Amino acid sequence: MAILEVKHLKKQYGKSKVFAVDDVSFSINEGEIFALIGSNGAGKTTTLRMISTLLQVSDGDAIVNGYSVITQPDKVRECITYLPDEAGAYKNMTGLGYLKFMAGMFSTDTKVINDYVQTAIKTSTLGERINDKISTYSRGMIRKLLLSRAVMTKPKLSILDEATSGLDVINALEIRKMIKDLAHNENMSFLLSSHNMLEIEYVSDKVGIMAHGKLMVIGTPNELKERYNAPNLEEVFERVVKYDEIL
Repeated sequence: MAILEVKHLKKQYGKSKVFAVDDVSFSINEGEIFALIGSNGAGKTTTLRMISTLLQVSDGDAIVNGYSVITQPDKVRECITYLPDEAGAYKNMTGLGYLKFMAGMFSTDTKVINDYVQTAIKTSTLGERINDKISTYSRGMIRKLLLSRAVMTKPKLSILDEATSGLDVINALEIRKMIKDLAHNENMSFLLSSHNMLEIEYVSDKVGIMAHGKLMVIGTPNELKERYNAPNLEEVFERVVKYDEIL
């Protein structure tokens, strides 16, 4: 079952004749991890923000769990979570206090709130550090906390922009493992954007390569490598984006 169907999505700013996103279409099934990769300015974040209902769509539509981002944005917001690259947490709070505060924004039922918090604690893998102030956390620890907050309600679709940006190798690996475990064990769906080709090759079920606002090619990492007779996704990306090879 498709959790997300993106249909000829376009974004045009003002009277500019250039589209930041131009006729983008793809779908994500339940329990699937789909990644958009592209250079800066390719249209990845703009696409994510339109699907998240944070940017108005110029043309086309995106259907999330049966709801249109254009006509039913409130329903869409109930189905998704969006974690931008620049997201932060309240550093004067403890990790646990932050999770309780955020859980209270989704429910007033004490049991439901507690269930959300316990899910987030387990997902975060922060152990006893969950009781420490966020101001003492490393960037990797903060990212784990934010991701666990984003998925604690088990949304139909989690949208993560540069989920591991700026993290060291170990923390990045742990974040990728968290995402894969949630998709495969909890049947959650993910839409990612990233510059990291190795990361995308490891974590994604499907990949879309964007350039100049357009979605150039789609496929599984293995399908794309086979199609381009390439040893890795990085070479596929270079040939598509730099040399306009569309196979």
